[in-house]
Amino acid sequence: MAGSGERAVRTRARLAALLADASTAALRSAGGRVAGVYLRADGPGDAPDFLRLAVLAGLPGPLFRPWWRVHMDRPFPVCDAYRLGLPVVLPNATEAVRRYPQFAAGLPFPFASVHMPVPGGGGPLGVLAVLRPSAGDDGDEPLDRELLARLAEGLGTELLALADGDRAAIVWDGEPQCVRPPAARPPQTAVGRFTWDPATHAVRADDRLHTLLGLAAGDFAGTDTALAEALAPAEAYRVLAALRDTAAGKPPGAPLSLRAADGVSRLLDLWPAGDGGALPSPADGGGAVARVGGVVFDPGRAALADGAADQLPQGVFCLDRLGTVGYANAAAARFAGRAREALLGRTLWDALPWLTGPPYDDHLRGALLSPEPVHFHVRRPGGTDGGYDGFAVSVYPGDDLLTCTLVPASRMEAPGGPRPPGPAVAAGPSMAAAYRPIALAIALTDAVTAQQVSAVVMQELLPAFGGRRLAIYLLQERHLHLAWESGFPPGFLEPFDGVALDARIPAVETLATGRPLFFESMRQLAETYPGLPLDAEEGSRAFLPLIASGRPVGSCVLGFDGPRGFSAEERTVLTALAGLIAHAMERARRYDSEAALARGLQQALLPSRLSAHPRVETAGRYLPGTEGLDVGGDWYDVVESGDGLALVIGDVQGHGVQAAATMGQLRSAVRAFALGDRPPDEVLSGTNHLLIGLDPGQFASCCCLRLDPATGLTRIARAGHPPPLLLAPGGRARPLDIPGGVVLGVDPGARYPVTELILEPDAILALYTDGLVERAGADIDDGIADLCRALDRAGAAAGRRDGLTLSGVADRLTAAARHADARPDDVALLLARRLRHG
Repeated sequence: MAGSGERAVRTRARLAALLADASTAALRSAGGRVAGVYLRADGPGDAPDFLRLAVLAGLPGPLFRPWWRVHMDRPFPVCDAYRLGLPVVLPNATEAVRRYPQFAAGLPFPFASVHMPVPGGGGPLGVLAVLRPSAGDDGDEPLDRELLARLAEGLGTELLALADGDRAAIVWDGEPQCVRPPAARPPQTAVGRFTWDPATHAVRADDRLHTLLGLAAGDFAGTDTALAEALAPAEAYRVLAALRDTAAGKPPGAPLSLRAADGVSRLLDLWPAGDGGALPSPADGGGAVARVGGVVFDPGRAALADGAADQLPQGVFCLDRLGTVGYANAAAARFAGRAREALLGRTLWDALPWLTGPPYDDHLRGALLSPEPVHFHVRRPGGTDGGYDGFAVSVYPGDDLLTCTLVPASRMEAPGGPRPPGPAVAAGPSMAAAYRPIALAIALTDAVTAQQVSAVVMQELLPAFGGRRLAIYLLQERHLHLAWESGFPPGFLEPFDGVALDARIPAVETLATGRPLFFESMRQLAETYPGLPLDAEEGSRAFLPLIASGRPVGSCVLGFDGPRGFSAEERTVLTALAGLIAHAMERARRYDSEAALARGLQQALLPSRLSAHPRVETAGRYLPGTEGLDVGGDWYDVVESGDGLALVIGDVQGHGVQAAATMGQLRSAVRAFALGDRPPDEVLSGTNHLLIGLDPGQFASCCCLRLDPATGLTRIARAGHPPPLLLAPGGRARPLDIPGGVVLGVDPGARYPVTELILEPDAILALYTDGLVERAGADIDDGIADLCRALDRAGAAAGRRDGLTLSGVADRLTAAARHADARPDDVALLLARRLRHG
């Protein structure tokens, strides 16, 4: 056994090495930023139709978590590549949105992707996926597909050799292995420093700057114009303008992102340096100065290691492509509230957790997948007096590193003063804002109740805009009733629950007028609505009307902790999102009413009581499915048949009114045949002919038995139905080996053999439908075995005389299904126990 375990470990290690080598090779050959390999899933709860990400190179694992495990039927390119055995190439974001909108909504960044099936003889073994910089909208960027195809083919050959030709053994369980890609270029100088005299236009640069720019000392003329041309020839005007502004006491709010002549990204940071050229402290004021200090960074090279970076007023830190902090200057450590040693070598999720999670993961993914910098705002919890420290964050992509800057809110905008220039003050979520309605629409497709819709809004919309409070009101009989709240003080919203439409409060007026209301501060809200109770002194609020196809549905209230502006883009996106929420809520309300009607119809079709016999105890349970509005076709019945009882259980294919109608007809037919004291095979044959004659286009499974309570003689026949279970006194539950015929409604000449057995006193017979034993990704035989074990436990409790009746046994057998988060199918159960004395 030990030898077998060691071989398994070695095989797993060799498999991981093969996948890592293939991924890094694909990165190089396709000019990619991220690569990975998907294999068939083999983890707990996995089904054969799932793929798992086995290896991921170039991206931190947590940022790709939503795509670790995907169903092969999902409209994703990796799934199509696996199912069809053909490569899927998406040259740009436009093509991705056109062909795979769900995939594009989850990764709303300008990148291209290639998904190459890994061949294995009888079909793909997996998929090799590469994410790379986007081509133009014409998609005319060269890509060596042949080389990628050869890599995938070579990987398939090695995988089959590793598994000795056994395709079924090439699977993956658990989390993906994250691989750091090889460095794109060797470490070089990453930072250079200079000073500029505006009176003489002279620039004094250190040796590191010469090395960084690739200039010999004699090649550098030492003027501001020469410096600007060397930094970024096409953007020299920006450099010169920034120098002049800084000399006038108006430095950029964040490092300028520049593009060198060879396309390499560079960052330039400037500050007033004073007469002596010494670096000022962050607290120094502005005003006219004689000199300007500057630092030039190359974010794609080695981590910053020059002392100049420690004197910068803003925080600077670097991440590798797996999210590990490789450098942090003194300001970054101070802003993080941790020692520098506590940041270095740790992942961003450990070192700066307040920079992770939605929506910040979107921004980090964008910087890792696209060549353009991203800018956003963040609040760090635990600031002064328990409040929040606000920062503008800029993330600059590089081949091997991300360079990130933190600019405090106090530097971004002085009270009453204008915002300084610079990209960091632009809080726009890049492409993510444009795709937010798509992402929310996709998330809302699975929400069918008002509670589920509200939960999706809280999870998807609030984090995207930095909100902390949410309230959703629904319109009922000209009054607004609170359907959901989160983040408000306890009891604060109670007075607003049930307000009439003539009340002058913003939640009512936004619905009455159909116009969203935005308040950038609580003071503005109080001035607009004098006397309106407020839940906080600081903050901002958005009131959105929920209107679906011209019909008022309710109101949505978003709350933010601090004052904030709402840009025209944000107002447009929030208004669009309100429309999606309204339609989802309208659908949820229809679901609630139709579900209640469906449940009532289902209960009406089931027997209100079971026929009784003094020597037989029976118990039945029915649980409707939770995934959809349609009623199901499961049923059970107990019918007096001569001197005994007929017990029947059935399951009509599908759901909906047709299935329910067919179920009602079959139940009536079975009762009629059973009341005539016909044996079980004739009951099934007669019902089969009736169903075929009705021609509803449906079929049904059924199990029917006749029990003689006096002798215990039981005759059983089944039509495509799971076998009954028998728990004999003192024994263990087991499925009965009963030959059966085909399902009802298929073959008019079908025969249903009868099996006889003697049901001992106190023995329990269990009839059930497949909804009780089927689980996604598991064999039905395993589900039947689990039900046998549950019947053993319940029967033992009943045998101990601890008060557990047959009805209690039925409750125990259906407990797991009753408390499950979702039931994809109906569940029916019918139990019978022959008593010793009548």
